[in-house]
Amino acid sequence: MQNLGASSLLWEVGDMDCLVYPVAGTLVRCPWLNAPTAQVLVMLAPEQGPARGGGGSPRLAVARIIDKLQADNYQPVMAVELEFYLMDGTSVSEQPPRPVIPRGKHTHVYSIEEVEALEYFFDDLYRFCDVQGLPAETAISEFGPGQLEITLIHRTDALRALDEAIMYRRLVKGVAAKHGLLACFMAKPFAAYAGSGMHLHLSLLDEQDNNVFAAEEPTGTPLLRHAIAGMGKTAADAMALFAPHANSYRRFCANSYAPVTPTWGVNNRTVSLRVPTGPAASRHIEHRIAGADANAYLAAAGILAGAHHGLKYHLDPGPPVTGDGYTSTVPSLPQQWLQAIEQCAASPFMREYFGDRFIEIYSAVKRTEHRRYMSEITAQDYDWYLQMV
Repeated sequence: MQNLGASSLLWEVGDMDCLVYPVAGTLVRCPWLNAPTAQVLVMLAPEQGPARGGGGSPRLAVARIIDKLQADNYQPVMAVELEFYLMDGTSVSEQPPRPVIPRGKHTHVYSIEEVEALEYFFDDLYRFCDVQGLPAETAISEFGPGQLEITLIHRTDALRALDEAIMYRRLVKGVAAKHGLLACFMAKPFAAYAGSGMHLHLSLLDEQDNNVFAAEEPTGTPLLRHAIAGMGKTAADAMALFAPHANSYRRFCANSYAPVTPTWGVNNRTVSLRVPTGPAASRHIEHRIAGADANAYLAAAGILAGAHHGLKYHLDPGPPVTGDGYTSTVPSLPQQWLQAIEQCAASPFMREYFGDRFIEIYSAVKRTEHRRYMSEITAQDYDWYLQMV
Protein backbone atom coordinates (compact mmCIF):
# COMPACT_ATOMS: atom_id res chain seq x y z
CA MET A 1 0.00 0.00 0.00
CA GLN A 2 2.88 2.36 0.74
CA ASN A 3 4.20 1.93 -2.80
CA LEU A 4 0.80 2.43 -4.40
CA GLY A 5 0.11 5.46 -2.26
CA ALA A 6 3.31 7.14 -3.40
CA SER A 7 2.10 6.84 -6.99
CA SER A 8 -1.37 8.29 -6.26
CA LEU A 9 -2.71 5.00 -7.59
CA LEU A 10 -4.40 4.28 -4.27
CA TRP A 11 -6.03 7.56 -3.21
CA GLU A 12 -6.68 9.03 -6.64
CA VAL A 13 -9.14 6.24 -7.48
CA GLY A 14 -10.57 5.89 -3.98
CA ASP A 15 -8.90 2.52 -3.34
CA MET A 16 -11.37 1.06 -5.82
CA ASP A 17 -11.90 -2.54 -6.85
CA CYS A 18 -10.62 -3.20 -10.36
CA LEU A 19 -11.77 -5.50 -13.12
CA VAL A 20 -9.39 -8.09 -14.50
CA TYR A 21 -9.90 -10.50 -17.34
CA PRO A 22 -8.28 -13.89 -18.00
CA VAL A 23 -5.55 -14.20 -20.59
CA ALA A 24 -6.63 -16.66 -23.26
CA GLY A 25 -4.76 -19.95 -23.28
CA THR A 26 -3.32 -19.65 -19.77
CA LEU A 27 -5.87 -21.70 -17.79
CA VAL A 28 -3.81 -24.78 -16.92
CA ARG A 29 -3.34 -27.34 -14.18
CA CYS A 30 -0.69 -26.93 -11.47
CA PRO A 31 0.61 -30.52 -11.54
CA TRP A 32 3.22 -30.02 -8.84
CA LEU A 33 0.48 -29.56 -6.21
CA ASN A 34 -1.18 -32.57 -4.57
CA ALA A 35 -4.69 -31.11 -4.53
CA PRO A 36 -6.27 -30.61 -7.98
CA THR A 37 -5.46 -26.96 -8.69
CA ALA A 38 -5.48 -24.70 -11.73
CA GLN A 39 -4.08 -21.26 -12.47
CA VAL A 40 -4.82 -18.54 -15.00
CA LEU A 41 -3.03 -15.32 -15.87
CA VAL A 42 -5.19 -12.23 -15.52
CA MET A 43 -4.78 -8.69 -16.78
CA LEU A 44 -6.22 -5.37 -15.66
CA ALA A 45 -9.01 -4.11 -17.88
CA PRO A 46 -7.14 -1.65 -20.13
CA GLU A 47 -9.57 1.27 -20.03
CA GLN A 48 -10.80 1.10 -16.43
CA GLY A 49 -9.36 2.03 -13.08
CA PRO A 50 -5.58 2.19 -12.64
CA ALA A 51 -4.85 0.64 -16.06
CA ARG A 52 -6.47 3.46 -17.98
CA GLY A 53 -4.06 5.26 -20.28
CA GLY A 54 -1.45 2.54 -19.78
CA GLY A 55 -1.49 2.55 -15.98
CA GLY A 56 0.95 0.25 -14.27
CA SER A 57 0.17 -2.98 -16.11
CA PRO A 58 3.38 -4.63 -17.42
CA ARG A 59 1.51 -6.88 -19.84
CA LEU A 60 -0.49 -3.98 -21.24
CA ALA A 61 2.71 -1.93 -21.60
CA VAL A 62 4.42 -4.52 -23.78
CA ALA A 63 1.21 -5.25 -25.73
CA ARG A 64 0.98 -1.60 -26.76
CA ILE A 65 4.60 -1.55 -27.94
CA ILE A 66 3.98 -4.72 -29.94
CA ASP A 67 1.04 -2.88 -31.50
CA LYS A 68 3.43 -0.11 -32.61
CA LEU A 69 5.66 -2.63 -34.37
CA GLN A 70 2.70 -4.35 -35.99
CA ALA A 71 1.39 -1.00 -37.21
CA ASP A 72 4.68 -0.71 -39.12
CA ASN A 73 4.20 -4.26 -40.49
CA TYR A 74 6.71 -5.94 -38.19
CA GLN A 75 5.75 -9.05 -36.21
CA PRO A 76 8.15 -9.61 -33.29
CA VAL A 77 9.32 -13.17 -32.69
CA MET A 78 10.71 -13.77 -29.20
CA ALA A 79 12.23 -16.47 -27.03
CA VAL A 80 13.23 -16.31 -23.37
CA GLU A 81 16.15 -18.00 -21.59
CA LEU A 82 16.13 -17.91 -17.80
CA GLU A 83 19.06 -18.85 -15.58
CA PHE A 84 18.39 -19.86 -11.98
CA TYR A 85 20.00 -21.57 -9.01
CA LEU A 86 18.73 -24.69 -7.29
CA MET A 87 19.25 -24.45 -3.54
CA ASP A 88 18.75 -26.80 -0.63
CA GLY A 89 15.28 -25.96 0.66
CA THR A 90 16.34 -26.65 4.27
CA SER A 91 18.96 -23.88 4.11
CA VAL A 92 16.71 -20.91 3.24
CA SER A 93 17.28 -19.37 6.69
CA GLU A 94 21.04 -19.44 6.18
CA GLN A 95 22.90 -16.52 4.59
CA PRO A 96 23.60 -17.46 1.92
CA PRO A 97 21.56 -20.64 1.38
CA ARG A 98 23.38 -23.71 0.12
CA PRO A 99 23.31 -24.39 -3.62
CA VAL A 100 22.67 -27.91 -4.81
CA ILE A 101 25.94 -29.38 -6.11
CA PRO A 102 25.00 -32.74 -7.61
CA ARG A 103 28.56 -33.91 -8.29
CA GLY A 104 30.78 -33.29 -5.30
CA LYS A 105 32.20 -29.92 -4.32
CA HIS A 106 32.68 -28.39 -7.75
CA THR A 107 30.57 -27.54 -10.75
CA HIS A 108 31.41 -27.82 -14.42
CA VAL A 109 29.77 -25.58 -17.00
CA TYR A 110 27.75 -27.45 -19.65
CA SER A 111 28.30 -30.70 -17.74
CA ILE A 112 26.06 -33.54 -18.94
CA GLU A 113 26.77 -35.45 -15.73
CA GLU A 114 25.39 -32.66 -13.56
CA VAL A 115 22.18 -32.49 -15.57
CA GLU A 116 21.85 -36.28 -15.33
CA ALA A 117 22.37 -36.15 -11.57
CA LEU A 118 19.31 -33.87 -11.35
CA GLU A 119 17.21 -36.26 -13.42
CA TYR A 120 14.52 -36.40 -10.72
CA PHE A 121 14.02 -32.63 -11.01
CA PHE A 122 14.18 -32.42 -14.80
CA ASP A 123 11.83 -35.38 -15.32
CA ASP A 124 9.08 -33.60 -13.42
CA LEU A 125 9.94 -30.23 -14.94
CA TYR A 126 9.63 -31.38 -18.54
CA ARG A 127 6.58 -33.51 -17.79
CA PHE A 128 4.81 -30.61 -16.10
CA CYS A 129 5.82 -28.24 -18.91
CA ASP A 130 4.00 -30.62 -21.25
CA VAL A 131 0.93 -30.48 -19.01
CA GLN A 132 0.94 -26.67 -19.18
CA GLY A 133 1.86 -26.49 -22.87
CA LEU A 134 5.15 -24.73 -22.18
CA PRO A 135 7.81 -25.20 -24.89
CA ALA A 136 10.81 -26.10 -22.73
CA GLU A 137 13.82 -27.07 -24.81
CA THR A 138 17.48 -27.55 -23.89
CA ALA A 139 18.67 -27.79 -20.28
CA ILE A 140 22.29 -26.96 -19.43
CA SER A 141 24.36 -26.53 -16.29
CA GLU A 142 25.78 -23.02 -16.00
CA PHE A 143 28.88 -21.51 -14.38
CA GLY A 144 27.73 -21.48 -10.77
CA PRO A 145 27.18 -24.55 -8.56
CA GLY A 146 23.54 -25.54 -8.90
CA GLN A 147 23.00 -22.93 -11.64
CA LEU A 148 20.87 -24.09 -14.55
CA GLU A 149 19.34 -22.68 -17.71
CA ILE A 150 16.46 -23.95 -19.83
CA THR A 151 15.51 -22.38 -23.14
CA LEU A 152 11.90 -21.78 -24.12
CA ILE A 153 11.30 -22.21 -27.86
CA HIS A 154 10.71 -18.98 -29.79
CA ARG A 155 7.16 -17.91 -30.59
CA THR A 156 5.90 -15.83 -33.50
CA ASP A 157 3.37 -14.49 -30.99
CA ALA A 158 5.72 -12.49 -28.78
CA LEU A 159 3.10 -11.87 -26.12
CA ARG A 160 2.51 -15.60 -25.82
CA ALA A 161 6.26 -16.15 -25.41
CA LEU A 162 6.25 -13.71 -22.49
CA ASP A 163 3.16 -15.27 -20.90
CA GLU A 164 4.96 -18.60 -21.07
CA ALA A 165 8.03 -17.13 -19.38
CA ILE A 166 5.87 -15.92 -16.49
CA MET A 167 4.17 -19.33 -16.19
CA TYR A 168 7.48 -21.17 -16.53
CA ARG A 169 9.11 -19.30 -13.64
CA ARG A 170 6.24 -20.30 -11.34
CA LEU A 171 6.38 -23.89 -12.55
CA VAL A 172 10.13 -24.14 -11.87
CA LYS A 173 9.60 -22.87 -8.33
CA GLY A 174 6.77 -25.36 -7.83
CA VAL A 175 8.76 -28.34 -9.10
CA ALA A 176 11.73 -27.36 -6.94
CA ALA A 177 9.52 -27.09 -3.83
CA LYS A 178 8.03 -30.52 -4.58
CA HIS A 179 11.55 -31.95 -4.24
CA GLY A 180 12.49 -29.98 -1.13
CA LEU A 181 14.51 -27.45 -3.14
CA LEU A 182 14.34 -23.71 -3.76
CA ALA A 183 14.58 -22.29 -7.27
CA CYS A 184 16.20 -18.88 -6.94
CA PHE A 185 15.86 -16.25 -9.68
CA MET A 186 17.80 -13.51 -7.87
CA ALA A 187 20.21 -11.71 -10.18
CA LYS A 188 23.17 -12.29 -7.84
CA PRO A 189 22.47 -14.69 -4.97
CA PHE A 190 26.17 -15.48 -4.32
CA ALA A 191 29.05 -13.02 -4.23
CA ALA A 192 31.55 -15.64 -5.37
CA TYR A 193 29.52 -17.17 -8.19
CA ALA A 194 28.03 -16.03 -11.47
CA GLY A 195 24.83 -14.04 -11.52
CA SER A 196 21.70 -15.19 -13.32
CA GLY A 197 20.47 -13.50 -16.47
CA MET A 198 17.33 -13.38 -18.57
CA HIS A 199 18.40 -13.50 -22.20
CA LEU A 200 15.71 -12.44 -24.64
CA HIS A 201 15.94 -13.29 -28.33
CA LEU A 202 14.29 -11.13 -30.97
CA SER A 203 13.69 -11.23 -34.69
CA LEU A 204 11.04 -9.51 -36.82
CA LEU A 205 8.84 -10.92 -39.56
CA ASP A 206 7.41 -8.92 -42.44
CA GLU A 207 3.91 -9.31 -43.90
CA GLN A 208 5.04 -12.41 -45.83
CA ASP A 209 6.48 -13.99 -42.66
CA ASN A 210 10.05 -13.41 -43.84
CA ASN A 211 12.68 -12.65 -41.21
CA VAL A 212 13.71 -9.06 -41.99
CA PHE A 213 17.01 -9.62 -40.15
CA ALA A 214 17.96 -12.59 -42.36
CA ALA A 215 21.21 -12.29 -44.30
CA GLU A 216 24.13 -14.57 -45.11
CA GLU A 217 26.38 -11.89 -43.65
CA PRO A 218 26.53 -12.50 -39.86
CA THR A 219 26.01 -8.81 -39.15
CA GLY A 220 22.55 -9.14 -40.68
CA THR A 221 20.50 -6.68 -42.67
CA PRO A 222 20.34 -2.89 -42.32
CA LEU A 223 17.06 -3.40 -40.42
CA LEU A 224 18.82 -5.62 -37.89
CA ARG A 225 21.47 -2.96 -37.37
CA HIS A 226 18.84 -0.22 -37.00
CA ALA A 227 17.12 -2.29 -34.33
CA ILE A 228 20.42 -2.93 -32.53
CA ALA A 229 21.28 0.76 -32.65
CA GLY A 230 17.95 1.69 -31.10
CA MET A 231 18.27 -0.92 -28.39
CA GLY A 232 21.78 0.21 -27.57
CA LYS A 233 20.96 3.93 -27.61
CA THR A 234 18.00 3.50 -25.24
CA ALA A 235 19.36 0.76 -22.97
CA ALA A 236 20.49 3.14 -20.23
CA ASP A 237 17.04 4.77 -20.09
CA ALA A 238 15.39 1.34 -19.78
CA MET A 239 17.91 -0.03 -17.27
CA ALA A 240 15.41 0.27 -14.41
CA LEU A 241 13.33 -2.35 -16.23
CA PHE A 242 16.23 -4.67 -17.00
CA ALA A 243 17.67 -4.40 -13.47
CA PRO A 244 14.71 -3.57 -11.21
CA HIS A 245 16.12 -4.33 -7.74
CA ALA A 246 19.02 -3.40 -5.50
CA ASN A 247 20.50 -6.89 -5.90
CA SER A 248 20.29 -6.57 -9.70
CA TYR A 249 23.32 -4.29 -9.80
CA ARG A 250 25.60 -6.75 -8.01
CA ARG A 251 25.53 -8.84 -11.18
CA PHE A 252 27.24 -6.25 -13.41
CA CYS A 253 31.01 -6.41 -13.42
CA ALA A 254 33.75 -7.03 -15.95
CA ASN A 255 34.46 -10.55 -17.18
CA SER A 256 31.20 -11.87 -15.71
CA TYR A 257 29.09 -12.43 -18.84
CA ALA A 258 26.86 -9.63 -17.55
CA PRO A 259 27.45 -6.66 -19.88
CA VAL A 260 28.30 -3.21 -18.52
CA THR A 261 28.12 -1.21 -21.77
CA PRO A 262 25.46 -1.16 -24.55
CA THR A 263 27.73 -2.78 -27.13
CA TRP A 264 26.97 -5.25 -29.92
CA GLY A 265 28.84 -7.98 -31.70
CA VAL A 266 28.60 -11.21 -33.67
CA ASN A 267 28.88 -14.46 -31.70
CA ASN A 268 30.35 -12.49 -28.79
CA ARG A 269 29.13 -13.06 -25.23
CA THR A 270 30.99 -10.06 -23.79
CA VAL A 271 28.56 -7.57 -25.37
CA SER A 272 25.00 -6.52 -24.51
CA LEU A 273 23.49 -7.25 -27.91
CA ARG A 274 24.74 -10.44 -29.48
CA VAL A 275 23.99 -11.63 -33.00
CA PRO A 276 24.35 -15.43 -32.92
CA THR A 277 25.82 -17.14 -35.95
CA GLY A 278 23.85 -19.76 -37.85
CA PRO A 279 21.73 -20.06 -40.97
CA ALA A 280 20.64 -16.78 -42.53
CA ALA A 281 16.97 -17.51 -41.82
CA SER A 282 17.71 -17.75 -38.08
CA ARG A 283 19.42 -14.35 -37.81
CA HIS A 284 18.28 -12.59 -34.65
CA ILE A 285 19.41 -10.48 -31.69
CA GLU A 286 20.13 -11.84 -28.21
CA HIS A 287 19.64 -9.19 -25.53
CA ARG A 288 21.91 -10.04 -22.57
CA ILE A 289 21.42 -7.14 -20.14
CA ALA A 290 18.36 -8.17 -18.12
CA GLY A 291 18.74 -10.20 -14.95
CA ALA A 292 16.69 -13.27 -14.10
CA ASP A 293 14.89 -11.11 -11.52
CA ALA A 294 13.39 -8.83 -14.18
CA ASN A 295 9.72 -8.84 -15.10
CA ALA A 296 9.67 -10.53 -18.52
CA TYR A 297 6.92 -8.24 -19.81
CA LEU A 298 8.81 -5.08 -18.85
CA ALA A 299 12.22 -6.30 -20.00
CA ALA A 300 10.71 -7.20 -23.38
CA ALA A 301 8.89 -3.87 -23.53
CA GLY A 302 12.16 -2.00 -23.09
CA ILE A 303 13.81 -4.11 -25.80
CA LEU A 304 10.97 -3.78 -28.31
CA ALA A 305 10.63 -0.05 -27.71
CA GLY A 306 14.35 0.39 -28.36
CA ALA A 307 14.17 -1.70 -31.53
CA HIS A 308 11.19 0.28 -32.80
CA HIS A 309 13.01 3.55 -32.04
CA GLY A 310 16.03 2.42 -34.04
CA LEU A 311 13.91 1.30 -36.99
CA LYS A 312 11.88 4.50 -36.95
CA TYR A 313 14.92 6.76 -37.11
CA HIS A 314 17.22 4.45 -39.14
CA LEU A 315 19.89 4.57 -36.44
CA ASP A 316 23.41 3.23 -37.02
CA PRO A 317 25.06 1.12 -34.28
CA GLY A 318 28.57 1.57 -35.61
CA PRO A 319 30.92 -1.38 -36.15
CA PRO A 320 30.45 -4.53 -34.07
CA VAL A 321 32.79 -5.17 -31.17
CA THR A 322 35.35 -7.89 -31.78
CA GLY A 323 37.20 -9.50 -28.90
CA ASP A 324 36.72 -8.37 -25.31
CA GLY A 325 33.65 -6.14 -25.06
CA TYR A 326 34.56 -5.19 -21.50
CA THR A 327 37.37 -3.01 -22.83
CA SER A 328 34.93 -0.91 -24.88
CA THR A 329 35.04 2.86 -24.46
CA VAL A 330 31.26 3.14 -24.94
CA PRO A 331 29.72 4.90 -21.89
CA SER A 332 28.63 2.34 -19.33
CA LEU A 333 25.09 1.48 -18.37
CA PRO A 334 23.84 2.83 -15.01
CA GLN A 335 25.61 0.92 -12.26
CA GLN A 336 23.49 2.17 -9.34
CA TRP A 337 19.83 1.41 -8.68
CA LEU A 338 18.68 4.97 -7.91
CA GLN A 339 20.60 6.32 -10.91
CA ALA A 340 18.70 3.94 -13.18
CA ILE A 341 15.34 4.83 -11.61
CA GLU A 342 15.90 8.57 -12.06
CA GLN A 343 17.19 8.19 -15.61
CA CYS A 344 14.09 6.20 -16.50
CA ALA A 345 11.81 8.79 -14.87
CA ALA A 346 13.44 11.67 -16.77
CA SER A 347 13.60 9.94 -20.16
CA PRO A 348 11.47 11.38 -22.99
CA PHE A 349 11.95 8.06 -24.81
CA MET A 350 10.49 6.05 -21.93
CA ARG A 351 7.55 8.43 -21.58
CA GLU A 352 6.86 8.29 -25.32
CA TYR A 353 6.66 4.49 -25.37
CA PHE A 354 5.26 3.72 -21.91
CA GLY A 355 3.20 6.83 -21.19
CA ASP A 356 3.59 9.40 -18.43
CA ARG A 357 1.29 7.58 -16.05
CA PHE A 358 3.14 4.28 -16.30
CA ILE A 359 6.53 5.95 -15.75
CA GLU A 360 5.20 7.95 -12.79
CA ILE A 361 3.77 4.83 -11.15
CA TYR A 362 6.82 2.70 -11.82
CA SER A 363 9.25 5.39 -10.63
CA ALA A 364 7.25 6.04 -7.46
CA VAL A 365 7.19 2.34 -6.60
CA LYS A 366 10.92 1.94 -7.22
CA ARG A 367 11.85 5.10 -5.29
CA THR A 368 9.87 3.79 -2.33
CA GLU A 369 11.57 0.40 -2.57
CA HIS A 370 14.95 2.15 -2.70
CA ARG A 371 14.18 4.22 0.41
CA ARG A 372 13.02 1.15 2.32
CA TYR A 373 16.10 -0.81 1.26
CA MET A 374 18.46 1.97 2.30
CA SER A 375 16.71 2.36 5.66
CA GLU A 376 17.64 -1.20 6.72
CA ILE A 377 20.64 -1.68 9.01
CA THR A 378 22.37 -4.80 7.72
CA ALA A 379 24.86 -7.22 9.22
CA GLN A 380 27.50 -5.64 6.99
CA ASP A 381 26.82 -2.23 8.57
CA TYR A 382 27.71 -3.63 11.98
CA ASP A 383 30.65 -5.59 10.58
CA TRP A 384 32.15 -2.51 8.90
CA TYR A 385 31.20 0.32 11.24
CA LEU A 386 30.20 -0.84 14.73
CA GLN A 387 33.74 -0.68 16.12
CA MET A 388 35.58 1.09 13.31
CA VAL A 389 34.03 4.58 13.47
